[in-house]
Amino acid sequence: MSIRLRLTLWYSGLLAVTMIVFGICIYIFVNWNTYAEIKQQIRTQDSKIEVIGATNFYDQSVLVVGPQFRLDKKDMFIQLVNYKEKAISQSDNFPYDFTIPYPDAKTNPKERFVKTHIELNGNKYAMLTYQRPVYLEKDNSLLGLVQIGVFSYNEERYLTGLRTILIFSSLVVVLIAFTVGLFIARQALRPIERVIRSTEQIENGADLSVRIPAMGPKDEIGRLVSTLNVMLARLEMAYNELDEAYKAQRRFVSDASHELRTPLTTIRGNIELLERMWTKVRETNENSSMGEWLPLDLDRWEMSKESMSDISAEATRMSTLVNDLLALARADAGYTMEKTPLDLLPLTEEVVRRAHLLPRTAAWNVGDLSALEEVRVNANHNYLQQLLFIFIENAFKYTQEGSIELSAIRKENQIGFVVEDTGIGMNPEEIPHIFDRFYRADESRGVTVGTGLGLSIAKWIIDEHQGSVEVTTREGHGTKFTIWLPITFSDASHSSIIVATDEMKKL
Repeated sequence: MSIRLRLTLWYSGLLAVTMIVFGICIYIFVNWNTYAEIKQQIRTQDSKIEVIGATNFYDQSVLVVGPQFRLDKKDMFIQLVNYKEKAISQSDNFPYDFTIPYPDAKTNPKERFVKTHIELNGNKYAMLTYQRPVYLEKDNSLLGLVQIGVFSYNEERYLTGLRTILIFSSLVVVLIAFTVGLFIARQALRPIERVIRSTEQIENGADLSVRIPAMGPKDEIGRLVSTLNVMLARLEMAYNELDEAYKAQRRFVSDASHELRTPLTTIRGNIELLERMWTKVRETNENSSMGEWLPLDLDRWEMSKESMSDISAEATRMSTLVNDLLALARADAGYTMEKTPLDLLPLTEEVVRRAHLLPRTAAWNVGDLSALEEVRVNANHNYLQQLLFIFIENAFKYTQEGSIELSAIRKENQIGFVVEDTGIGMNPEEIPHIFDRFYRADESRGVTVGTGLGLSIAKWIIDEHQGSVEVTTREGHGTKFTIWLPITFSDASHSSIIVATDEMKKL
């Protein structure tokens, strides 16, 4: 059952109940008002009738009417019922062929008005009767009954007509209200039908950017449309985010597979080369008549060393890539680092010492680290070292000549590590993407080797430490990274990337 039909039925049912109650109230009022005058006339007539119940010397019970009695209206009938003698006396105006019905003495009749029907000449006529019991004087036992009746067929006909009119008019009003209500409900719910059609179009289509057009004033329907549009906007945003995440995942799997396939291909090729070399040596020794194993010649020995070196390098590279992927997998799984208060100066001095051992072609300089003195942050020792090494190794990788410098600055409740190089730099427009997985600036592709995962891991570590990073760069003039860590915790839960390219123009 549709909402339109349910609303119409509820409205029609409520109207029907209202009409019934209203009709009953009208009928009761008109009925009371119609019979009020007749009842008053009967009471007046009854007050003029003095009926005495007595027993005469023949031991008979009689009803005696006082001498002051007179009949006010000719259409008013009086009947005396003597229960003791089983006799009925009637006024002179009584027709000969009917008697007013009276109750049995055993029912102990009470003084009251009674509506009854009289059969006269084969027809039934309504009569309003007033009855009053009469008692014997000597023992106060029930002797008889005084009945005063008036024909009320005109009143009953009027009330029957009124009753018919009320019932018929109520049915007509309810029917008209049902029809009109059905039309009004259809008109009122038409905007919802348009909303349904619009949502069906969105459901059947692939474009979530479609919105339901606003309809009319800001009533309930207007608020519903507004709410649905907001919901569609959120669904579109969530769908786009999921789509981007799915594309990023596919790209991540593709890039990871490619990065892992390259060292595996190199390892497999070198192993096949070694197998061919050692197979040939074995065959040569087996065919030798001297019975002794001949040593490898110098060229084959050098090729073996190169192959083993390549295998070792590629294995190391693959191990590094797997470790990076594991770190990012932990980040995606919601891994929480265990952090403790750390002194930054000893940790940084250890990083500086180990950085001297890294392969590089540019000069490695250590700037002013005095800002780190007596500074403690809540951090993970290993991950914080890894964070600094990522930026330092990144600077070594993209700086073929010139220098790389590590320094520290302090600003309010934040401590900053500054890693600045004079390398190839990058286009400032690429800065928002350098922390994406497997992303490498176009200028660096083919120039340096790498997986493009280092800065993604660095971003995760910075986020876990509630820090931020500033990037200042200019093509051909180097890059400057400033990693900010809170000395005391802040409310920030995500790192921010600040692009500042104008400062590099002064270099």
